[in-house]
Amino acid sequence: MAGAKGGEFKELLSPFLKEKLERAKWDFGEDSKEVFAITHQYLRSPLENLIQSHERRRHYEAEMEIEFEGQSLIGVERLYRRTILIEPTTVCAAHCRWCLRGQYPVKTMTQDDIVHAARYIGSPQNKQDIDEVLITGGDPLMSQKLLSFTLQALTDHAPNVINVRIGSRVPFQDPKRINDGLIAIFKEFSQFNFEIGINVNHPIEFWPESVSAIKKLQSIGVTFYNQHPLLKGVNDDIETLIELYSLLRKHRIEAHYFFHAIPMRGMQHHRTSLRKGLALANQLSSCGQFSGRAKPRYAVLSDIGKIVIYQDTIVDEHTEDNKLLLRSGFKLEDRQRWNPSWQKPDSVVLANDGTMMTWYQDGTDKTLTELSIELAQNINL
Repeated sequence: MAGAKGGEFKELLSPFLKEKLERAKWDFGEDSKEVFAITHQYLRSPLENLIQSHERRRHYEAEMEIEFEGQSLIGVERLYRRTILIEPTTVCAAHCRWCLRGQYPVKTMTQDDIVHAARYIGSPQNKQDIDEVLITGGDPLMSQKLLSFTLQALTDHAPNVINVRIGSRVPFQDPKRINDGLIAIFKEFSQFNFEIGINVNHPIEFWPESVSAIKKLQSIGVTFYNQHPLLKGVNDDIETLIELYSLLRKHRIEAHYFFHAIPMRGMQHHRTSLRKGLALANQLSSCGQFSGRAKPRYAVLSDIGKIVIYQDTIVDEHTEDNKLLLRSGFKLEDRQRWNPSWQKPDSVVLANDGTMMTWYQDGTDKTLTELSIELAQNINL
């Protein structure tokens, strides 16, 4: 779910995931890494109560707070020239504890909001630039009716849209939803280049039902790509990552972004240091143990958008508050032209060429045991 009501992001597992968790306990043992890979992603941890003063409920601001045709746009975000994002639903089959949008305010789009957004996307001021829409939420595959309505609105009002990306974990949380009705929707709107972005974090998630669901969509021309966070204790070792990316290649899923886990409220038990992630990314790029065609780009979701991390991306650091200054290629004037309501965050430093650098809150390499001790000490204070 994109959004927490009353400040509480409730725990939610689908029946499918509950079954797979029990099966993993039987097959691998309750204390196995495989079981932890599921529980750490989906079960609420007491460590979520370990809140730091710098942590936020919302990571970055990309929402468009503008009027179009006399009314405010709802559920629309934009950071980049060619791509715009809409969020028709906040519903998910399960709640990932590391979710970027888990603690965002709930804003559900009505059908009128969706049509209004589609008209904006296809308006004269945008049709020369925007050719891609990312439909996210929530999980767009949870409501076939709403997905179909959104695609029809884009067809009717935004003929400039060529590529439609859909962010979904349904194949790995509730794969039976990839049924004949959903297949029919993708076939009906075959004028779009469909790409589905998934978030697979560990090899155990390649369950037979999930692979079968993906193959159904691949068979009608839908492309899959994976972008996933680096999660402490789940996939922060080279052996797990090598197996994960090998399986992605086997199942014709593009390895896209390998993200440093975001600095959201109560998230530090998921986060490693950025440099640990960079070391793992460097190992992946040069280990020779799987094809270079399956290797991802290591990136962070910063206050100003995605920044791919190379050795010279880190410009400076403040060790006293564990922050890193990261170089980007984003220009302030471009961002404000694409999204007139966008405001330069306080974390941004402008370079001489007009590109933005941003201070980024790093994670730590404290173990989960060390964080548990820290939580206990805070409770006792």
